[in-house]
Amino acid sequence: MKPVLVDTDILSLFFRNHHNVVLNFKNYLTLYEKINLSIITYYEILSGLKHKDALKQLDSFLEFARHNVILPLTEETIIIPSDLYANLRKVGKPIDDIDILIAGGALSNNLVLVTNNEGHFKNIEGLEIQNWSLL
Repeated sequence: MKPVLVDTDILSLFFRNHHNVVLNFKNYLTLYEKINLSIITYYEILSGLKHKDALKQLDSFLEFARHNVILPLTEETIIIPSDLYANLRKVGKPIDDIDILIAGGALSNNLVLVTNNEGHFKNIEGLEIQNWSLL
């Protein structure tokens, strides 16, 4: 099993105790010490919880984030998605900026993207995808 980058939707399922996702997290953590998430995912979760005034969930998420790896945006994680954006637009298959940035983070760090939104990422060449909501 290669190291992974966990997308926002999978992380949300984890915090809702989705059986398959929790099981896959446990299996992954037997091989690796920490979960990787993008600063973009950090933003999406944080802003969503703040919007809902979900203070208890916010505390749980912040505690989780402190014990795992939040990958920052870097020049490389911006160059790769800008190329992806241009190429996907040229062939008429654009995806939103958030997903492009998350995919760029996975590619630039040689990580498998774990997502339940496989359709969002299927046209990105070279991106390995897993769906932990399935067994």
